[in-house]
Amino acid sequence: MAWSSSGSSNAELIDNMLRNGILGEVLTDVVDGSKSEAEAASARVARAMKKVDRANYVRDRRDAYRDSPQSIGHGATISAPHMHAYAAAHLLPYLPPRGRVLDIGSGSGYLSAVFYHLINDPHGESPSNSDTDRDTDSKQKPLVTGIEHVSQLTDWSLSNLNRDGLGAALENGQIQMITGDGRLGYPKNAPYNAIHVGAAAPDLPQALVDQLAPGGRIFIPIGTYVQNVYHIDKDETGKVTQTEVMGVRYVPLTDRESQEV
Repeated sequence: MAWSSSGSSNAELIDNMLRNGILGEVLTDVVDGSKSEAEAASARVARAMKKVDRANYVRDRRDAYRDSPQSIGHGATISAPHMHAYAAAHLLPYLPPRGRVLDIGSGSGYLSAVFYHLINDPHGESPSNSDTDRDTDSKQKPLVTGIEHVSQLTDWSLSNLNRDGLGAALENGQIQMITGDGRLGYPKNAPYNAIHVGAAAPDLPQALVDQLAPGGRIFIPIGTYVQNVYHIDKDETGKVTQTEVMGVRYVPLTDRESQEV
């Protein structure tokens, strides 16, 4: 029902996704709990997405609230809102207060902003003991790190985040947007509770697995002609499991030269 979720405003777009069951359908499977807990999680994602006005992250504001991907230049796109909702929902249990997120292929900065609001949601889940133990380290590192290999997009994302009211979070270092090769992750701010990859990798980059914290999850599309989203989960002992989730079609995770051809 994603095709019918478009709206005339940001709030209407999110409400339509809720009404069409896009968030609830995913969170019922992802959240380990009752129906009421899944509904609370769905509301949490919706709150975060309503705080991020998509019109501040697209090239053509007239199409900001259409539930479809849009080009943002340099061979990159901003994903359809329902795909951003799916990604946020699949990573939600791994976004505790004071948690850290790496957003690879951050593009416009939209999903980085959503992750920031989810981490700062007072109704979010309580941190685990391991999160509490890392609290001192977390205060010294950004909550959200976005990495994008096109410097013009990194600069644009900073403008977008400032325009969307997140200037203070950038100023105090809670959000950091980096120009670099996302396939290598960003070791300086690791480990990450959650890693989101916004482009399809031909194979799982080992660097991302190495930078994932115990108890964390990677949301990543893998494949070339046939692509699927996978959960890469690392348990508290460091054991890694890979689960196929759904078929998708993303732009490839590649180097800048190949992307802009």
